[in-house]
Amino acid sequence: MAENNNGERPHIEQLPGAWPSTSANSFRQQYLRPNDGLPTNGARQFFSEGLSLHEVQTADGTPIHQSRSAGSQYSLDREDTAVPSPANSHRDVGVETGHAHHEPQTPYQDDSVEEEKMQEFNGYKAMESGGYKAEEAGDYKEVESGYAPIRAEGSKNTRPRLNSKASGKLAQDDISRVLSKRRTNTSGTTNDDQAEIDEIERLMSRMFGQNRQAQSEDEKTRHVGLVFKNLTVKGMGLGASLQRDLSNFFLGIPRLIKGLVTNPRQVSGKPPVRTLLNNFSGCVRPGEMLLVLGAPGSGCSTFLKVLANQRYGYESVQGDVTYGGTDAKIMAKDYRGEVLYNPEDDLHYATLSVKNTLSFALKTRTPGKASRNEGESRNDYVKEFLRVVTKLFWIEHTLNTKVGDEYVRGVSGGEKKRVSIAEAMITKASVQCWDNSTRGLDASTALEYVEALRSLTNMAQISTSVALYQAGESLYNLFDKVVLIHEGKCLYYGKTTEAAAYFEGLGFTRPARWTTADFLTSVTDQHERQVKDGWENRIPRSSEQFEEAYMKSQVHQSNIHDIEDFEKETERQRLERQAASTKATKRKNYTLPYHKQVAACTHRQFLVMFGDKQSLFGKWGGILFQALIVGSLFYNMPNTSAGVFTRGGVIFFLVSSFLMPNFPRSLMGIQLLFNALLALAELTSAFSSRPILLKHKSFSFYRPSAFAIAQVVVDIPLVFVQVTLFDLVVYFMSNLARTPSQFFISLMFLFFITMTMYSFFRALGAWCGSLDIATRLTGVAIQALIVYTGYLIPPSKMHPWFKWLININPVAYGFEGLMANEFTGLEIACVPPYLVPQGPLASPQYQSCTIQGSQPGQTTVDGAAYIATGFEYTREHLWRNLGIIIGFLCFFIAMTMLGMELQRPNAGGGAVTIFRRGQAPKSVTKAMENGSTPLDEEKAMNRDDGNVIKEETSGSGTDTTVKGVAKNETIFTWQNVNYTIPYDKGERQLLRDVQGYVRPGKLTALMGASGAGKTTLLNTLAQRINFGVVSGDFLVDGRPLPRSFQRAAGFAEQMDVHERTSTVREALRFSALLRQPKEVPTEEKYEYCERIIDLLEMRGIAGAAIGKIGEGLNQEQRKRLTIGVELASKPDLLMFLDEPTSGLDSGAAFNIVRFLRKLADAGQAILCTIHQPSSVLFEHFDELLLLKSGGRVVYHGPLGKDSRQLIDYFESNGGKACPPSANPAEYMLEVIGAGNPDYKGKDWGDTWAQSREHEERGREIQEMINNRRSASSRSSTNDDREYAMPLGTQIMTVVKRSFIAYWRDPDYIVGKFMLHIFTGLFNTFTFYHIGESQIDLQSRLFSIFMTLTISPPLIQQLQPKYLQFRQIFQSRERNSKIYSWVAFTTGAVLVEIPYSIVAGTIYFNCWWWGAVGRHRTAFDSGYTWMLLMLFELFYVGFGQMIASFSPNELLASLLVPVFFLFVVSFCGVVVPYPVIPHFWQSWMYYLSPFRYLLDGFLGVAVHDIKVKCSTTEFARFPAPPGQTCQSYTSSFIATYGGYVQNGSDGLCELCQYATGDEFAKSFNVFYSDKWFAYGVFFAFVAFNFIVVFFCSWLYLGGARKISASASPAARKQAKARKQATAAAATAHGV
Repeated sequence: MAENNNGERPHIEQLPGAWPSTSANSFRQQYLRPNDGLPTNGARQFFSEGLSLHEVQTADGTPIHQSRSAGSQYSLDREDTAVPSPANSHRDVGVETGHAHHEPQTPYQDDSVEEEKMQEFNGYKAMESGGYKAEEAGDYKEVESGYAPIRAEGSKNTRPRLNSKASGKLAQDDISRVLSKRRTNTSGTTNDDQAEIDEIERLMSRMFGQNRQAQSEDEKTRHVGLVFKNLTVKGMGLGASLQRDLSNFFLGIPRLIKGLVTNPRQVSGKPPVRTLLNNFSGCVRPGEMLLVLGAPGSGCSTFLKVLANQRYGYESVQGDVTYGGTDAKIMAKDYRGEVLYNPEDDLHYATLSVKNTLSFALKTRTPGKASRNEGESRNDYVKEFLRVVTKLFWIEHTLNTKVGDEYVRGVSGGEKKRVSIAEAMITKASVQCWDNSTRGLDASTALEYVEALRSLTNMAQISTSVALYQAGESLYNLFDKVVLIHEGKCLYYGKTTEAAAYFEGLGFTRPARWTTADFLTSVTDQHERQVKDGWENRIPRSSEQFEEAYMKSQVHQSNIHDIEDFEKETERQRLERQAASTKATKRKNYTLPYHKQVAACTHRQFLVMFGDKQSLFGKWGGILFQALIVGSLFYNMPNTSAGVFTRGGVIFFLVSSFLMPNFPRSLMGIQLLFNALLALAELTSAFSSRPILLKHKSFSFYRPSAFAIAQVVVDIPLVFVQVTLFDLVVYFMSNLARTPSQFFISLMFLFFITMTMYSFFRALGAWCGSLDIATRLTGVAIQALIVYTGYLIPPSKMHPWFKWLININPVAYGFEGLMANEFTGLEIACVPPYLVPQGPLASPQYQSCTIQGSQPGQTTVDGAAYIATGFEYTREHLWRNLGIIIGFLCFFIAMTMLGMELQRPNAGGGAVTIFRRGQAPKSVTKAMENGSTPLDEEKAMNRDDGNVIKEETSGSGTDTTVKGVAKNETIFTWQNVNYTIPYDKGERQLLRDVQGYVRPGKLTALMGASGAGKTTLLNTLAQRINFGVVSGDFLVDGRPLPRSFQRAAGFAEQMDVHERTSTVREALRFSALLRQPKEVPTEEKYEYCERIIDLLEMRGIAGAAIGKIGEGLNQEQRKRLTIGVELASKPDLLMFLDEPTSGLDSGAAFNIVRFLRKLADAGQAILCTIHQPSSVLFEHFDELLLLKSGGRVVYHGPLGKDSRQLIDYFESNGGKACPPSANPAEYMLEVIGAGNPDYKGKDWGDTWAQSREHEERGREIQEMINNRRSASSRSSTNDDREYAMPLGTQIMTVVKRSFIAYWRDPDYIVGKFMLHIFTGLFNTFTFYHIGESQIDLQSRLFSIFMTLTISPPLIQQLQPKYLQFRQIFQSRERNSKIYSWVAFTTGAVLVEIPYSIVAGTIYFNCWWWGAVGRHRTAFDSGYTWMLLMLFELFYVGFGQMIASFSPNELLASLLVPVFFLFVVSFCGVVVPYPVIPHFWQSWMYYLSPFRYLLDGFLGVAVHDIKVKCSTTEFARFPAPPGQTCQSYTSSFIATYGGYVQNGSDGLCELCQYATGDEFAKSFNVFYSDKWFAYGVFFAFVAFNFIVVFFCSWLYLGGARKISASASPAARKQAKARKQATAAAATAHGV
């Protein structure tokens, strides 16, 4: 679009002057008068004197409260600008800083004035509290306790002298303003209000008064004011990069070699260094607010972070930044608490109440006794400060309410913002930076937020910088200075009141009704900016040209003088601080001593934990449930040889069940228990709460290491309860040693092992930068901890390359201690089949036991001998092991503390656009090859030979493209629309008798206050309501809606949900291919997508991946793509858009609305909700449908020129007159009382229902219905296909997209492969070259079991992928009828299968040949591979089955152990089949799919192996006289198996097993059942996928259909809707 002198819409009137809204001016005139302000510590002086509103007088002695009406007699410095801000005005008269701000253009500021200012400053400390007196009458007048120059004609250019009194009136006004928000419809101040004001005055006096300042060493040594000079920030980044895919894994080395040959500089060099900020200079004085403006990615966040002294992650920060004259390095070292940075998100613990959140902040920042009032305790300080901030920011009613988040219900968004401000006020930080904190707030809430910041700035005399993306005039007027940033360059830094005039002087014109902030940001956008006639070739266009113009301007010189003036004052401050400095204030990083920080954090963590009692008790309930399952599985073990194996198993269970308290994704073996996995939320919350930790660290609340200790302290009672619950149940149900000493020793060991493991994984998390990295490392650690405990593999059988792991494994020491505690003193009686030989002739003196540690001729085995022989354990190591475990605990705690202290926020850098290889514009490709930063990718297409060609002129380019976009001719009407939902045992009506229409070529706005039902009506009209009862007539061209309505009507969601790996072009083609009718050729669909790309003005990034914010398309580009995806479907009917400008900066919002205007002009019918648009945006709309709370219409019809028809309607019906400069969008909401709970005016819903305009709309709708129904029918109303394309095409297209998405996600695929490779190799080298002894048979079993247990981490990896696909389908593509749930589920399932088969094959080759498969036949290897492939498919289906009925990733991951516990526990490995309790053996054993998997694997792995027992594995006994060993044992061997040999000492040596098949038989595994097992397991795999499809159907609407068919009320409602539709069709002659 061209730069021109005309507005985007030709009917906008040119109103003279700036745009200050009525609401903005009234606020400033009433509460922030031009002369209001605080001298240094003025508020404290005011409150310390206890002055009231009636006691402060003007210069002539008139009380302030009487002189308010006289404000009109005072004029402003400039008539055509908004009212100056407080800091500007009181600085002009030398009150705030002691000497005036240097302004060369002011004629009366001469040398004599400068000298006079110094005299004023020198006498300041001797002044008494009060106001000024003007020495020369008529030159200056006092305006309600403030002072501003009155520039009357003939006045002398002199400045006032200081009087004996200085006023602190502004703090009083701030309090009055805050309280006035609670008295919307009352006038005056009631006695109760006055009492509340007096109470706050008293409290503020105690917090900020003169007495506290005199007592407080902290106040005397604050570093107030901010100065930055020549600030330049550089960071790493390309600005554009190529999208990674799986080919990078295979072709990385060849591409590296090619790069070394063709472009060695690119390969060998580091990423280029980008200049993020270039040469910024300025100062923010105490009591000043700086507004930071700029589009996203321009450098606003970097600017604020560097001002807040957060420099981590940037390549370099050059220039000087000082705080009250102190260098940034010294501030970072000694005074961190005086500077803070608030990110745009409100970071708080969701389960903490507002009171506890603020109380914690107060406790950590309560000053020492020397800085508190005499006799004031810490608790007194906390209570009184809490009363101050909660009353001041109007959150006292929320004190007992949780802060909340998206999952925990809590305070509103606006209240949460005020909690953040109160928390910042508590810090008393001298410099505060707030980054886009109004994101997501409506206009009124955002205004309240900035007003609260204004109050905080004035009262505490701090320097505040705020970045806002959309700043209305009322917000803009609250600031003193503004900086405009574009592409890292400073375009303007100076007073807010002079900014507009500066850019007008550069040749830009400010259209009528444009806010100042919109005007400032528009000058950098070629589509937005408007240029004076004759200046087209003189204005700056690039950021470099703007920067050069600013550097040469008078504004820049004034800024430099302002810096110099303020630096003189900061030097005085520095000297005063040195004089007041004490030992306690030389370093002010943390207020509390370390031990009190730990105590405060501990108390806070207990509150956080008990704030979510449901999760806490749910976790304990889960542990109890798990204990009952495990206890029943090992129920009442005998003290015989039959219970030896299971006794060791239950102890291993006890140890390992608490092994993984923080992260369940990597549990190996049966240790994957529900209890261990319940703590997934703990590690997840640890990473999610890390931003809170870093914020509190920057606020100097506490050291991170203190928080680490507090977590351990909180763990102590929690772990004790957890271990006690589990151990009590399992210990006594399983019949472990029942002596007090052994039970409590067991409990103690379990407690310390669990504490150690908590600390281990917490330390691992503290040193990891992301949850993904923690996942991988935790998987490695868990496998090593479990396998090398000493139970699965006895120490004597461990290979030397991994045996050292047992020495650094705390679990191994715990297992040895528990085994020694249990078996020492236990006499194990041998019973069959462990008593050998057996038979009628056998006698005890000629028998022995097959368990290790047995003695010849004895039928009992000493427990100590058993563990000494089998595990090399001894009770002598019991207390040594406990000490080692405690040592590990202390070490891990120390590592956690160190890791948390070293944690840093994310590295700084610019956003990156990611292109597909071969699809980036030439300029971008060339820049990447050269290692330089490309220009804006969207402008890359406008380049030729490296030169930027001239910007578009009007009428070219996209205007031609718009004509090629399909337009619609249908009219959509609705009448008598009502919507009711069940609510609190009753009903609530959300929409009431709504009627309206949308016509082609018209852009219609759907507006109303929050809660009025805008989005509800939009979803109702789009037929997207699946809950409640909807009634009314919805007609297209007078006919009932076709089945294709949802497909034929575009709907752009507020949330931009897309497949992130797709490119812009691919996303458009996907929509066109599946939504345009099947009769349209594919080539024509793709050609239409190219026209949409041109219309979207995204040709330069058509090959860019969508990605995520920061690594992909930015917010505006994503919004344009969302609209384009709907346009690509060629909507025949109309377009719905939900909040298309939400979350965008003003320039991006303008571009979106400009784009919608183009579409409407091209013939599209558009209905969109929009929240609080500026007057400029509002003028683009043709028609309006306005709702009030309760879902009632208050206006529907055309807006008219300058919204005249809308305004005339309200004025003619009793509404107040609309000022010429007011924003009609704000005016109409104010008239109807939108958002005002105390509104007592007329009911505008009734007014509309009785109005002439309502009748006219009704007649128009009826005429439209009649006229359109009689017109020729169109395919859009006759198309009865729910989906445009057949199911086969849907499946093929969705499956193709799924495979592309996986190919372009190498992290997931490579992670999957690496997990298989690592676990396969770890398994191989753990069981390397397994022999043929009895323990080697057991090793084969455990090696197979380890193979089964790789599935949990793999399931945890694949579930998020399924849920991401479902989210895209559920949130957008299902409602648009792009494809069916069958296509979605098929795509999600099929894409996993080939990758899983390849990964399984890799695992097989890593594991089989080196361990179990050594010396096996080709058939054995082939069968095992086939079964392993089934296993790969099994866990895919198993994981997706769980995900298919889970609402989110967290619940899906928590449900995995519930199912996996049953699948694994009863497969016959942990508890062999013969000893499984009958209850479980009779049914659960046969329902465990892993039982059949074990049958196949183990049966083949040990088939035909000849067992050769080692010397410790033989049962040794003498043969009766007259018999040989063979004859004595022949009958026994024939019955039970095994073999016997003569020992060297003449004793018989009996080996329990002769072949591997006999070993397998003891687990109820038979080689002959291998194909039966394969077939049953195949059925389980098929069952899993059937359940995936079934549960997907249930979750995506099937359950609702079943419920509706089963509910009489639902059937009645459906019947009523069907009758209403039929009646409407009959009534309209269809």
